[in-house]
Amino acid sequence: MKFGRFEQQGRVFYGVVEGDQVGELEGSIFGSYKSTSKQHTLASLRTLVPCVPQNFYCAGLNYAAHIEWANQRTGGNRKVPEKADIGYRSANALVATGEAIVIPADSPGPVQFEGELVAVIGKTARHLPEKDALSCVLGYTLGNDVSERTWQKQDRTLWRAKNCDTFKPMGPFIATGIDPMKLAVAIKVNGATAAEYGTDKMLFSAQHYISQISKYMTLQPGDVVWLGTDGATEPSLKDGDTVEISQKEIGVLRSPVIRAKA
Repeated sequence: MKFGRFEQQGRVFYGVVEGDQVGELEGSIFGSYKSTSKQHTLASLRTLVPCVPQNFYCAGLNYAAHIEWANQRTGGNRKVPEKADIGYRSANALVATGEAIVIPADSPGPVQFEGELVAVIGKTARHLPEKDALSCVLGYTLGNDVSERTWQKQDRTLWRAKNCDTFKPMGPFIATGIDPMKLAVAIKVNGATAAEYGTDKMLFSAQHYISQISKYMTLQPGDVVWLGTDGATEPSLKDGDTVEISQKEIGVLRSPVIRAKA
């Protein structure tokens, strides 16, 4: 099943997506809901971010090829991590598919994409063993962890390098019943393939991250766990570009890029 969150004339609702049709739901996919008789064409609706998380977790350095590329680009010597590293992002940076990534006017760049699989938590969970960790997941969506690399080096934290308004496109939909460790993710910039990778190359699995988080923090319905990117994240993004993150079961997360005027 594929869930989406939509707006029509100021009214927000969840729906089930089948092709170019949306069956409207009454209630919340994070609580109780039921089908209605209302049907819409997807084109007639505004697609919103599929959820607005209370907590926004992210995996750090979860693919070996991405670490190798970063070392080559920067002359660094980062090692493959010995344990899962978990960080945070700001929900304030979230935008939906079709909404623009806005590069701040004073950004020295480069600004780069990071296409990621995102686990969406469906029910409250605490102290989950790894073998049961996926039991709390509703489904999976896509994210673009847009990153300003100069600020990433300059600042002690990632507060602006990763969390500027619009730097976290997420969507378009939440797909259920898929294996997070057996998916292919592709990234295109202006229609040309920039990167492709398989989630089976994760250094630490989705279930490992979720289990580790749940040891210390209660996972809440609607929380998200972004699971990292692989390979190079070039070409850098510039005004007028369009970047697309795609996965067959989930769909295409499409973002135009603009640069703010000084």
